[in-house]
Amino acid sequence: MDRASGAQVLRVAVAWSVRPGQACEVAVELPAGARVLDAIRASGAMQGEAAVDISTQAVGIWGRTVALEAELAEGDRVEIYRPLMMDPKEARRRRAGRRKK
Repeated sequence: MDRASGAQVLRVAVAWSVRPGQACEVAVELPAGARVLDAIRASGAMQGEAAVDISTQAVGIWGRTVALEAELAEGDRVEIYRPLMMDPKEARRRRAGRRKK
C-alpha cells in the first residue's frame, strides 16, 4: 500500500519479444484495479523500435492467454506473444527429417 494516499499499488512485469533472440521485460507499478492493457501501455511496449502491435498478438499472464481487459494482481507477469512462424508439429517433423538424413 502507498502509505501517503492509502491506495494499493500493483507491481507487475511485462515481457515481450519483437524477434527471436531479442526479449524485453519491464517492471511497472500500477494502481489497484489495473488491467492488462494498462500494464502494456505503461511498459512502453507499443512505442519505439521494439513496438508491438497488440491488435494482432495474443497476451497472457504467466503463460495463460487472457483478454486485454483482464484485471491484474500483485506479482503478475504480463506476456505479449509473437505470432508463430510455423506450426510446432511441422517444425518437429522437419527437425526429425534432418536428423534421419
